[in-house]
Amino acid sequence: MRTPHIAIIGSGMTGLACAQCLTAAGFAPVVLDKGRGIGGRLATRRTPEGWQFDHGAQFITASSPGFQALLEQAERVGAAARWADGAERPHLVGTPGMRGLAAELGRGIEVRQGAEIHALRQSTRGWELTLAEGTQVFDRVVLTVPAPQIAPLLGPEHPLSRAVAEVRLDPCLTLMAAFDPDTPRPFISQSDPETPLAWIAQDSSKPGRPAPVCWVAQASPDWSAAHLDLAPEAIVARMLPMLCERIGTRVDDTRYAAAHRWRYARVAVPLGRPFARDPSGTLHARGDWCLAARVEAAWTSGEAIARDIIAG
Repeated sequence: MRTPHIAIIGSGMTGLACAQCLTAAGFAPVVLDKGRGIGGRLATRRTPEGWQFDHGAQFITASSPGFQALLEQAERVGAAARWADGAERPHLVGTPGMRGLAAELGRGIEVRQGAEIHALRQSTRGWELTLAEGTQVFDRVVLTVPAPQIAPLLGPEHPLSRAVAEVRLDPCLTLMAAFDPDTPRPFISQSDPETPLAWIAQDSSKPGRPAPVCWVAQASPDWSAAHLDLAPEAIVARMLPMLCERIGTRVDDTRYAAAHRWRYARVAVPLGRPFARDPSGTLHARGDWCLAARVEAAWTSGEAIARDIIAG
């Protein structure tokens, strides 16, 4: 029997987990991603000045034996480390940034960057993916994009579009800021979902990070939704004074500040099962939005799809 030609759209945790599992079973999936780097929200921004920020997922925890084993292996090879942030439950981070874990998961997998999918349709040849350079045909396709982006690809009446229609993802606006070395460092991290800055972390306190004083602040879902359409400069202008007040420094002490808009970040209403698939069984959709807003949920979903494909 011919090995199916499989495309995985998206190189976040779910896409990488699915590809890794399929590769181990003898398949040769191709991961297509529109971005310049893999990892999705396992994201690290580095600037020419030497600043570094984990502006997506902040840390990782493990509950299942399988995911725990994955993180332990990443620790052994130096792709992850424990963050001494005072949490009762161990918080792991990728090293030297969160994207370091994604890079380790992507080893040995064919990943094509800058590959944005403009259209997806089923034909007698299989699934036709339209990219800037032309159309490619695959036997099976795994969609790991946010649930709201599925209907624009397939059409609102497609069974898969209808299956995920009730999933809701909240936005998250993220501020990245660096300060003079002698500025206050009053805490490692703070979480308060009732305030506009729901999460604040001294990013430079994570293992393997450069020495400068770097902070990441992530706004609450309500505040993010209310300010989602602002320009990045306007987002900085609103979030930076709030961060400075919380850490006890002045805006004038800021050496660098930038904002990032995550339009689909936090899972508010999950699908409630590890993945969805169309009636033909050759098109799957998944993500952390299937289960919960955790990196482990994304990994679980990717593994579940891979096992479904392997089972035939």
